[in-house]
Amino acid sequence: MNIEERIEHLRKLITYHSKRYYENDAPEISDFEYDKMFEELKALEEAHPEYYSPTSPTGRVGGRALDKFEKVKHEVKMASLTDVFSFDELRDFIRRVKNEVGEDTEFSVEPKIDGLSVSLKYENGALTVGATRGDGTVGEDVTANVKTIRSVPLTLNANASVTVRGEVYMPHKSFEKLNREKEENGESLWANPRNAAAGSLRCLDSKETAKRGLDIFVFNFQTGKTNAATHKETIDEIKNLGFKTIPLLYVGGNEDEIVNAVIKLGESRPTLDYDIDGTVIKVNSLEKRRELGEGTSTPKWAVAYKFPPEQKKTKLLDIEVQIGRTGVLTPNAVLEPVKLAGTVVSRATLHNIDIIKEKDIRIGDTVIVQKAGDIIPEVVGSVKEARTGDEQPYSMPSVCPSCGGALTYDDADDFLDDGEDFTLGALRCTNPSCPAQLERNITHFASKKAMNIEGVGGKLVKALLENQLISDPSDLYYLTKDDIARLDRMGEKSAQNFIASVEASKEMGLGRLIFALGIRHIGEVASSELASKFGSIDALFTATEDEIKEIGDFGDVMAKSVVDFFSRTETKYIVERLKNAGVKTSEEVKELSNEFEGLTFVLTGTLENMTRDEAAEMIKARGGKVSSSVSSKTSYVLAGEAAGSKLTKAQSLGVKIIDKEQFLEMCK
Repeated sequence: MNIEERIEHLRKLITYHSKRYYENDAPEISDFEYDKMFEELKALEEAHPEYYSPTSPTGRVGGRALDKFEKVKHEVKMASLTDVFSFDELRDFIRRVKNEVGEDTEFSVEPKIDGLSVSLKYENGALTVGATRGDGTVGEDVTANVKTIRSVPLTLNANASVTVRGEVYMPHKSFEKLNREKEENGESLWANPRNAAAGSLRCLDSKETAKRGLDIFVFNFQTGKTNAATHKETIDEIKNLGFKTIPLLYVGGNEDEIVNAVIKLGESRPTLDYDIDGTVIKVNSLEKRRELGEGTSTPKWAVAYKFPPEQKKTKLLDIEVQIGRTGVLTPNAVLEPVKLAGTVVSRATLHNIDIIKEKDIRIGDTVIVQKAGDIIPEVVGSVKEARTGDEQPYSMPSVCPSCGGALTYDDADDFLDDGEDFTLGALRCTNPSCPAQLERNITHFASKKAMNIEGVGGKLVKALLENQLISDPSDLYYLTKDDIARLDRMGEKSAQNFIASVEASKEMGLGRLIFALGIRHIGEVASSELASKFGSIDALFTATEDEIKEIGDFGDVMAKSVVDFFSRTETKYIVERLKNAGVKTSEEVKELSNEFEGLTFVLTGTLENMTRDEAAEMIKARGGKVSSSVSSKTSYVLAGEAAGSKLTKAQSLGVKIIDKEQFLEMCK
């Protein structure tokens, strides 16, 4: 066997065993044997580039990093679906379709995978383009990243030229592994597998994507030659080509059986290794689909039934108080662990004492929990009929549990909406030296949107405080490599990375520094506006409330908060040490243009090759305002991929919606 034959032989062997392992869950060889073959193939390909093949399994480890993603225009529009939220709405859809195209109409039922939609294009059996859905018409070329997904065939079982559509997702085991690694590195955790999948597929470095353990279900035939007359037949054809296809749970025309299939799928969610947020019901006949046609933005032959939040009963074991960086005490429910929407939940926020009283929640209660938006655990209420009499009402502490300092209730809302029940609002520790606040203040200071000191999360900050290496945020800039290296689970490499990240953070700029200092009522946007107006941290020490209120949207409360903060002795001390450490505390005051003056923008969804923060800065630099909520006063909604309820509200109010291209054109 010559070298070329050996390379081809190894490629076929690795492809076969990869499929057995990743798709069939039935490996025939050990990981050691597989890795040995893989390394041999890599070495042969590197030594003999003349035998390069774009479909080699070595391409799955990722290649060189990109500067940006190129755009791809889809041959067939990747449309979204109309959502239904009740079985009455689902039955109405079934009856409407049957009235229009015949009582003998059959439907398919399949899970709605909670991931990121992509198209996969093959020419003469070889994968040529993988692209994100984007706006449905134009997406991003993520071919290099798609190739790292083991269940995406690099070559088909036939010499076919086709385009298929699938959903890339992150299995629970991959998600848990990724978040475990992030936690160990002191990094922010992904909120849910869907966000993690979307972020992983859009990494500019495909080698990073290759580490994330993504997977895919293919569910639609987009273009190419087919003899199929039904959706089920297209799925069978796609499967025969070598794709991992979506499971069809039911195909038939009985209305009750369709509803029962949806119910069974909902009940099976806890047993799945991937997230689903609903069920897709489609007309099975391709001819009847053509007859029904398309709506303005969604097909008339399919709907997505969206599951209500999964609810479970569990025991409320205790209520513990968490102290935020601004001193607010938040009660948290300690729960008997329960599996909910794919993850184990053992804690949930109770927000404040008013919520606890309103829901009549007591320690020892059986409570109903759910995940708001399938993400954030929350206690819906107590099961009063399950009480034994041993349950204990809860009261907030009279002094701070961290420092023993005095507590006070904010002058927030004096009354609820009905104007009768008095609400206490937020309970706050008034001691600025409170250890619990200090830990969260320093963690906030180092966070990604503030000074962006990588690796400085809650665990590292706690260790630094316990070892008395820091007592305020400025101390981070005076730590040595040896200080970090001697901490538990920190070595030479981690210490070097920490020092490098601290050094880089010195150039983050005045706006980020102001935000990092954690001034009450002052967020990212307000911090940036303060930096733009005053130009230096020194100017803020002498700024008056009236001068600050000259900034649009700054009222009495925000202005007073800034003046109070910069009048403190500890603020002067920290800022002086930051300046001595070389942190940039001034910047040139920019002359702003005014073409967006009087306009209010709301940003929603993911913008291609641009963060929402960057878009917001462009708006503010032109005199416009950025709001977090849509109202009749909103001038424009800038909508990207996966835009949510803000887009829906804008449509209902008739607010003008623009995409990134239109926005950039306005900025010229």
